[in-house]
Amino acid sequence: MNKITFIGAGSTVFAKNVLGDCMFVEALDGFEFALFDIDHERLKDSEQMLQNLSQSYNQSINVRAYSDRKEALSGAKYVINAVQIGGYQPSTVIDFEIPKKYGLRQTIGDTIGIGGLFRSLRTIPVMFDFAKDMEEVCPDALLLNYTNPMAALTGAMLRYTNIQTVGLCHSVQICTSHLFQALEMEHEGIEEKIAGINHMAWLLEVKKDGKDLYPEIKRRAKEKQKEKHHDMVRFELMDKFGYYVTESSEHNAEYHPYFIKSQYPELIEKFNIPLDEYPRRCVAQIEGWKKMRNDLVGNTNLTHTRSHEYGSRIIEAIETNHVFKFGGNVLNTGGLISNLPTKACVEVACIADRSGITPTYVGEIPEQLAALNRTNINTQLLTIEAAVTKKKEHIYQAALLDPHTNAELSMDDTIRLCDDLIEAHGEWLPEYK
Repeated sequence: MNKITFIGAGSTVFAKNVLGDCMFVEALDGFEFALFDIDHERLKDSEQMLQNLSQSYNQSINVRAYSDRKEALSGAKYVINAVQIGGYQPSTVIDFEIPKKYGLRQTIGDTIGIGGLFRSLRTIPVMFDFAKDMEEVCPDALLLNYTNPMAALTGAMLRYTNIQTVGLCHSVQICTSHLFQALEMEHEGIEEKIAGINHMAWLLEVKKDGKDLYPEIKRRAKEKQKEKHHDMVRFELMDKFGYYVTESSEHNAEYHPYFIKSQYPELIEKFNIPLDEYPRRCVAQIEGWKKMRNDLVGNTNLTHTRSHEYGSRIIEAIETNHVFKFGGNVLNTGGLISNLPTKACVEVACIADRSGITPTYVGEIPEQLAALNRTNINTQLLTIEAAVTKKKEHIYQAALLDPHTNAELSMDDTIRLCDDLIEAHGEWLPEYK
């Protein structure tokens, strides 16, 4: 039997989106949807929800929850990863509260920055364990990674395991539609070119009927900056560096050294930066799940409309040979973006068809954009180095190279902060004790 395995299936809403979408793919008729999660209660919730969906949309699908990860992976053709190691409590709370003691503030903390660094360190060893199981029981499977930090995790898998991996994120597919909506411009029929790294890819070209739309975008953005809005950081970056970045302003506020600065607290107000945004979202999601659970889990009349997630469309393209183009995270092998390091994980347009995933060549991007990408790549590569070698000095070096951290803290305080975080994370980082 053909199988799609979902690791982290206790994320019930996300499992509904991705595997619910797959129920509409005729080529997947008869597949098993294998679910695994260490939270057995949430796992059972997802199993029941998907079984209800299957009864409504595709009764040929066999939905099954597993208590053993290797059994869940055995014989899989596709594996979807959506885990969060350490969860909101204690790990996310630790990632935010301990840096605060040093005066280091964050917004999301899941990509780079000190929070992203430690999330990578917790997650890479677990993903290497996934890879060991996959190499044994489904060595030819394609891993679709949705877990952050996207670039570090996907890069580590591609460099240090034999598992075919592609990283998937939402930021590329919603970038221009959200931008055009904010600026009250017509989005239909535009042509776009996007490339860079995850959460910091760049809208390199945006045209309609051959006409460059950037002059009008920048004119409207300049006007919009006169009032408070949710995207002020990205508009400021576009003004200073010439191009719009794919991921949100709350994310990009902590990827650069310019915005969250204890020396200039007025910048928080000026650029409308939501400090501690991710912990607030986590609390809201936990509370929201309590209210949503009955509607999702026990509802035999549950409905689903195919979402815009890439996963089902990539799998469909491979199964049917109907080409699908998407923004994917892949290794910069052969210099797909020629002025970024070859070890970097880059986000470029990729083609999915029966041959698998083929990334497209971009060439050189504007040097100022490559320079901004490299500041984040430096920390990503050193974080991977730390996870692979288990050497604490590489953790220090990754943090010392992080743009936001090194703009705020001294070298000694950065090292002390890393030691405090290692201690606090305890069982999730035993190798560095």
